[in-house]
Amino acid sequence: MAYHGLRAKDKSFNAKFESDFDNNIGKLNIISQDIGRVILNLINNAFYAVTEKKKQLDDGYEPIVSVSTKKANDKIEIRVKDNGNGIPQKILDKIFQPFFTTKPTGQGTGLGLSLSYDIVKAHGGELKVETKEGEGSEFIIYLPA
Repeated sequence: MAYHGLRAKDKSFNAKFESDFDNNIGKLNIISQDIGRVILNLINNAFYAVTEKKKQLDDGYEPIVSVSTKKANDKIEIRVKDNGNGIPQKILDKIFQPFFTTKPTGQGTGLGLSLSYDIVKAHGGELKVETKEGEGSEFIIYLPA
């Protein structure tokens, strides 16, 4: 959905999308529409990040976004990873704050990550980020199994 939405807006958009899902997870006690919204937001952000890097580098850079799930002890991990520019250290502390955005005016409300964080917390989980400037970011959702 995210991929085709971006393609509809920008015909030149292209990225490799990979997935690796753990088939042993089973059923979770979640509100699927809410967690789906969180994952869609993270994927949209990842596509945005790789698109911005592609504009800078163009030749020789292959945008990649991946989503994976796995059961780890008493938690379920959902990972959304990109090979975009990463998140600068100076703004890392602010990314989950309401109305904080790095996108140009009119392109972001600054509510996506804030609401995503709140939704995951309401499910008894955690939303974390690992990032390396210039190399990409990985958002990890931890939910109770």
